[in-house]
Amino acid sequence: MSTATMTASTTTNPVTPGRRASALAERLEQGARALATLATSLTDTQWQTRVAKDGRKIGVLVHHVASMYPIEIQLAQLLAGGQPVSGVSWDDVHGINAKHAIDFDGVTKDAAFALLDRNSAAAAAAIRALTDEQLDRAAAISLNADAPLTCQFFLEDHAVRHSYHHLARIRVALGL
Repeated sequence: MSTATMTASTTTNPVTPGRRASALAERLEQGARALATLATSLTDTQWQTRVAKDGRKIGVLVHHVASMYPIEIQLAQLLAGGQPVSGVSWDDVHGINAKHAIDFDGVTKDAAFALLDRNSAAAAAAIRALTDEQLDRAAAISLNADAPLTCQFFLEDHAVRHSYHHLARIRVALGL
């Protein structure tokens, strides 16, 4: 490739390899930090408050977000490799969430925060390892009526959005 071609290519495509993935990872980290910041300020009574329409305790939701990062990243990595996400239904997701709520009903702040810190860091690192080509790959996702969605969309709709989604519900439950 000539210098002129490289310059034109760089000029027309200012996104450098890894930049999009880094931005996604940073948004995931920001959401995890925001969730942790609010949750660390809660009293023990607030930690046990149930979220309306959801029914889970705030502490359970914090732990839930942390525990879902590995699953969400695993599914995104399937898409990054061009493989479909199949055999996963919303009934499966609701079942996992219900079991988690029972199994971790008494989760402590320390346990939830340690898991949130560890799993959000691992998720961000996995996202940063993705190339633009992988982020652009699309495959069918059974959770979305087998629509072919990109890895980036899936990350934004699941792992990146997850903490923000529950943080908003927690704020409502607390009247904030």
